[in-house]
Amino acid sequence: MTIYQKKVTLETDFSPMSVRGLLNHWLIPQKMQHFLRVDQNILVNGQYRAFNRFVEPGDQIDMTFSDVSVKTQDYDLDQAQLFTVLYEDADLLVVNKPAGIKTHPNRPHENGTLMNQVATYLAAQGKHAYMVHRIDLATSGAVIIGKTPIVIGILNRQLSQKTMARQYIAVVNDPQQLLLDHDTINFPIGIDPDNQRKRQADYINGLSAITHYQLLTRQNDTATLAVNLETGRTHQIRVHLAGIDHPILGDPLYNPSDTTSRLLLHGQTLRYTEPFTDHQRTVIAPLPTAFDPYLNQPQ
Repeated sequence: MTIYQKKVTLETDFSPMSVRGLLNHWLIPQKMQHFLRVDQNILVNGQYRAFNRFVEPGDQIDMTFSDVSVKTQDYDLDQAQLFTVLYEDADLLVVNKPAGIKTHPNRPHENGTLMNQVATYLAAQGKHAYMVHRIDLATSGAVIIGKTPIVIGILNRQLSQKTMARQYIAVVNDPQQLLLDHDTINFPIGIDPDNQRKRQADYINGLSAITHYQLLTRQNDTATLAVNLETGRTHQIRVHLAGIDHPILGDPLYNPSDTTSRLLLHGQTLRYTEPFTDHQRTVIAPLPTAFDPYLNQPQ
């Protein structure tokens, strides 16, 4: 059994609350809280403290996690490092995935994906790579990856509770300049029965999907958008924008007649709360140069 430890000193502006309240505030999963309590593996200033008792600013919290229900995937190592590290600390890293590589393998011993490369990078630190979310093969941008399993449940809850925010930049067809300055696209998405790789609007069996966009610039027959996801369905941005007749440039599935060299969709901004803190962090992945021709003329 692998043991994981975490030490946190509560900041001077911390608002006193119970031990249980603190763990809930940090979004620590209930199963992990259970073992912290029954095994008395949470110490406050060196002593176990019951969950209904309070903690104060300056207290040192020592946690030992002995039962972490996170699946560990052993990725084959890939010595290539096509990604760049945008931010890194003891618990996680945020990397900039290039377009053209998958986020993770789909079959045993598959190599060449982002997770294979990050696994190699972290192996030098004696760490494993734990996937939190993915972006499409053709999409570039910020991806957050855990370095220890104790943060995966926390980050997953930030995703499900929508306290983690991801903003994308997309360049779309807009020859008649019909796109509004901002709007919300809301229609359910399901699998295309004629092509399992594709998704489509599906009002019968589809899953709820909500996308918000804001117009940034126009350039000739195109528009550049900032896009925010309220849900995270496969190909959601691509399907939603194509569904309102403004497909993304370079999209081989939903805009096949377009000859742009790559899909012009990039995960530019990732905002999340650093685990075991109240610190909000914003990480920005620089736009690839392929976007430059579409950003010269402000709206």
